[in-house]
Amino acid sequence: MANMFALILAIATLVTGIIWCFERFKWAPARRAKIAAVNAQAAGTVDEAALAKVARQPGWVETGASVFPVLLLVFVVRSFIYEPFQIPSGSMMPTLLIGDFILVEKFAYGIKDPITQTTLIETGHPKRGDIAVFKYPRDTKLDYIKRVIGVPGDRVTYDPVNKRVTVQESCNRGQTCKTALAVTYSDMQPSDFVQMFIRSGMGEASNGFFQIPLNENVPQGGIRLGERKETLGNVTHRILTVPGAQDQVGAYYQQPGQQLAEWIVPAGHYFMMGDNRDNSADSRYWGFVPEKNLVGKATAIWMSFEKQEGEWPTGVRLSRIGGIH
Repeated sequence: MANMFALILAIATLVTGIIWCFERFKWAPARRAKIAAVNAQAAGTVDEAALAKVARQPGWVETGASVFPVLLLVFVVRSFIYEPFQIPSGSMMPTLLIGDFILVEKFAYGIKDPITQTTLIETGHPKRGDIAVFKYPRDTKLDYIKRVIGVPGDRVTYDPVNKRVTVQESCNRGQTCKTALAVTYSDMQPSDFVQMFIRSGMGEASNGFFQIPLNENVPQGGIRLGERKETLGNVTHRILTVPGAQDQVGAYYQQPGQQLAEWIVPAGHYFMMGDNRDNSADSRYWGFVPEKNLVGKATAIWMSFEKQEGEWPTGVRLSRIGGIH
């Protein structure tokens, strides 16, 4: 869908740009020349209203030429500088909430062709701890947002019991890893986020996330999430877990030649995880993100609506507007 919008915007910009060029360099001069000729023949006796009717500008030309500068500005900004995205799910809570509208820095990971995503100019690469938007590897029509945990050459290990990440750098197949990245965790504390569940024929299903102060009781069917800080190298962020929840380890992506829950990030790829660790479908389950799939780096929240997944907003969270922490 995102690529289709980019294609439509590019076509609209091109078409209106052609109209603008013809109008500026051919049609408008021709109309002025015709008006001048008629005025000369009439010895200046024809009023301006009558002269305007002699070479009237077609409505579609006026519209196309006037819209072009706006479309061009939107196209350039959206394609190469910043693009707005909406957070549709709770996989990046508590860092990003459902209903947050974010700005993604498009040039952070290279200047790319907005249609094919081919890198035209290299400007940088993702770093551990970045929050990145990318095309979902199994369906590039979908945009995903996760945190970069592993970069090329990293060995990433995830402990599904203690829910901790281990990262070792410069791990090539058959060679000893050079260093272990410092990944530390604070003590687990109860969060003010509560996840609600409903019973269905298939068991329990998530029914949304709500902020309920610690001094208030959790409604029936809800579980208060656990929260702690994860420091990945020099980046510290908060993560959420569901107390007592068990990972579907059997559904993990198993890289050939590696043990389950252990991955070595190939060249030109990245390992991504959501901050809401027990509510995120990420690289643990579907593997690595190719560099060509990267869209950009999330940098700021420009608007935030109080809402649940798939529902209409019920309010505005002005306090969330600003940088992403």
